[in-house]
Amino acid sequence: METFLEKLKRVISSERIWQNEPMKQHTTFRVGGPADYYVRPSIEEIQSIITLAKRENMPYTIIGNGSNLLVKDGGIRGLVIELGLEAGMVHLKEGNNHMITAEAGVRLSALAKVAANNSLTGLEFAAGIPGTVGGAVFMNAGAYGGEIKDVIVNATVLDEDGIVRCFSKEDLDLSYRHSAISENGGIVLSASFVLQEGNPDEILAKMADFSARRKEKQPLEFPSAGSTFKRPEGYFAGKLIQDAGLAGYRIGDAQVSEKHCGFVINRGNATATEILQLISDVQEKVQKEFGVKLETEVRILGEDA
Repeated sequence: METFLEKLKRVISSERIWQNEPMKQHTTFRVGGPADYYVRPSIEEIQSIITLAKRENMPYTIIGNGSNLLVKDGGIRGLVIELGLEAGMVHLKEGNNHMITAEAGVRLSALAKVAANNSLTGLEFAAGIPGTVGGAVFMNAGAYGGEIKDVIVNATVLDEDGIVRCFSKEDLDLSYRHSAISENGGIVLSASFVLQEGNPDEILAKMADFSARRKEKQPLEFPSAGSTFKRPEGYFAGKLIQDAGLAGYRIGDAQVSEKHCGFVINRGNATATEILQLISDVQEKVQKEFGVKLETEVRILGEDA
């Protein structure tokens, strides 16, 4: 009887299939146990891989470049599909509206550079966001007053029924760290954005300013998943955590950053278990001190060890 691996190799080349792949190698947190199967397909291969997984009752998980993930120490059962470098083309269409279309695996920073190099403004806020286009649409990523919803026109999505559909901006239902995709399922394959003509020097200066501010205020020297908590309405998560006296709070190598308390960092050899316990402790203390419930922004996947 043909194994799942053998069937998978008929859909994607064996060079892009890994077994028992440590997820800490694929997350910016640098933690996480192994995935049973790990593949890096092109956009054209995704539909066939999903069809195979469903037919074989193989659970599957979609990730980008792992910048907003915390994978537990027991790893991920089933198939992990990375929409990364193999799914990363950018297309420009000039006209009355300057449209730029990017496949799911394109890094936001790379997309912002393409826009800047073509004197297009509107994506400067995305220059320092470490995620991919697919992940950015999934969570309506944003920074420095800009969000994906401000510039997106539509997205091509593989829906839960395996049908490729075009979702309009309205269909995507984008709001703070939310989309119809994150709520209802589906896989972003590509997205199109409308930008405006701009002065290239001003665009690059704005990107440089955002980059300098990010380096100054965020603990980029340590592995993390970016902002650990969503912004509670009427508050700032980092300030609440600082005011609760938790700056520098540490469990093993997991620590609340002293530079920016909204970040939980990995000082070297943190485990997911330590990070999760630290997150829980922070949530409990902030709730007790201020009556505010902190919700995680980071996406938590996998099983306990």
